[in-house]
Amino acid sequence: MSAVDRPRVVYVHGNRTMRWSTAWAPWLRDELAALGFATVFETFPDSIAARREYWLSFLDEHLAVGPDDVLLGWSSGAVATLRYLEGHRLRGAVLVSPYTGLDDELERASGYFDQPWDWDAMRRNQESAAVFWGDDDPFIPQEQFALVAEALDATSFEILGGGHFLDRTEFPELLEYFRATYA
Repeated sequence: MSAVDRPRVVYVHGNRTMRWSTAWAPWLRDELAALGFATVFETFPDSIAARREYWLSFLDEHLAVGPDDVLLGWSSGAVATLRYLEGHRLRGAVLVSPYTGLDDELERASGYFDQPWDWDAMRRNQESAAVFWGDDDPFIPQEQFALVAEALDATSFEILGGGHFLDRTEFPELLEYFRATYA
């Protein structure tokens, strides 16, 4: 596949003071660029609360996400990716530590959990999906990962000792997925 055929990878980080440059993201951005991918790694507005009204419009209006793009969402960014996918066609969705609700005060205020999930629309609106999670994630119950992976009919990757991937400076399993699927 030529660089022209490769999708643009748009990264959606998590909330609570996270920035695009947290943990493994700078390494992945550089590795994807070396493979010829166009990438967008930016810090989203309202990054502590990650409210739906700001993040979904940022994807549309500022980043101009389109049907040839792959959204890479991590944690709350994966939740934003799921909601975006309900109403927008994408080439793919790659979700790291996704969930559908944690009954957390900040999450409840975000606006992502006020309505049921439209899994049928999400499956229709993407060509491929993948879910990555740590078998020892300290924040998200394991059953959340299986629920999302099954509902999306996604390729699943359980990473032993991955936790919530906050302590990693590299994420070779994720890079290999992009190389195998889109390069």
